[in-house]
Amino acid sequence: MNFLDMLRSAERQNRSLLCVGLDPDPAKFPAHLKGDASRIYDFCAAIVEATADLAIAFKPQIAYFAAHRAEDQLERLVALMKRVAPQVPVILDAKRGDIGSTAEQYAIEAFERYGADAVTLSPFMGFDSVQPYLKYHGKGAFLLCRTSNPGGDDLQAQRLASVDGQPLLYEHVARLAQGPWNLNGQLGLVVGATYPTEIERVRALAPTLPLLIPGVGAQGGDATATVRAGLRAQGVEVTGPIVVNSSRAILYASSGTDFAAAARTVAERTRAELQAARG
Repeated sequence: MNFLDMLRSAERQNRSLLCVGLDPDPAKFPAHLKGDASRIYDFCAAIVEATADLAIAFKPQIAYFAAHRAEDQLERLVALMKRVAPQVPVILDAKRGDIGSTAEQYAIEAFERYGADAVTLSPFMGFDSVQPYLKYHGKGAFLLCRTSNPGGDDLQAQRLASVDGQPLLYEHVARLAQGPWNLNGQLGLVVGATYPTEIERVRALAPTLPLLIPGVGAQGGDATATVRAGLRAQGVEVTGPIVVNSSRAILYASSGTDFAAAARTVAERTRAELQAARG
């Protein structure tokens, strides 16, 4: 199956829109693991095993591993995901954005070294910074479009001079991803849950693309508003799935030895909230 097929299969099988983000910070680990970077795999593996039947995707953030020289633990973790949850795709959150041979190396890292099913990318160096990833047929690439951080306005909300009027930069990215850049149907978009109005606008411009939506949970994004904006758009038929990410609220649900069980409880609650919002 290609990445989009995997998403749809996981959505059906696990009855879920929830993506479990894996941002392991040893300083926030439960007391018996706290501060021990050598236990990143153990911590994340327990979360994965506790939520494997609840997720539409897993999203490990590479910086949290690389900062602690734990890339080998990330490799082991992705291998574990493939064993215990082969139906759940893995999105490597790397936000790479470079051109030419450098982008080719980053693609090798994401898809060959780590075995991810999709990767997050910054599109702001243009199509030639995205194209090397599309050579991996069946893999997915989510382009940053309208991100949840306040500083996103600095660029993404700027107006462009264009024959199509004056679109905002994030609108232009959405149009490119829906249209000429999406050569093999591999692209998706990253839109933050803290901006439901913008999610709705992106969805109208890109009705068939998967949307990766971070920001629900600790970042304060409203789950109900997120789902309604991501699954519906006035005047167009929406067919693209949404992947709603929650990280810290799940990972650090408990500081005790019951952290994995607590993570499952929060994940179950979030999944139910997202399912109820879809109506």
